[in-house]
Amino acid sequence: METTDQDFVVNLKRIYEPASKKDGFRILVDRLWPRGLKKSEAGVDLWLREIAPSAELKKWFNHDPDRWAEFVADYNFQLNKNKQIARQLIGLIKQHKKVSLLYSAQDERFNNAIALKAFLDKLIKVDRQ
Repeated sequence: METTDQDFVVNLKRIYEPASKKDGFRILVDRLWPRGLKKSEAGVDLWLREIAPSAELKKWFNHDPDRWAEFVADYNFQLNKNKQIARQLIGLIKQHKKVSLLYSAQDERFNNAIALKAFLDKLIKVDRQ
């Protein structure tokens, strides 16, 4: 999944996929380091664990599609309480022009990176108005 803007590109990528120059600046957005992956081999430019959902919310969600809407609402609430970290991430996106938000979840349709990207898209849209 990719957001393309005149000024920048934001991709989502599973961290277990090989790193590529096309990824741009690689930011891990999970609270815990991915299992079985050495930091020296991950190609992560920044680990922004503070932007991940709380451990309690992640555990409750458990990648259950039936809980997706409530997970997104609760995660957005958490992000709104800590907008400073979201603004920091937007600053990095604007600075680096091309960014990949990395996640470790196996589920490519229902994970925190997708919810985070949607939240950031809304913030960026508001910033442009």
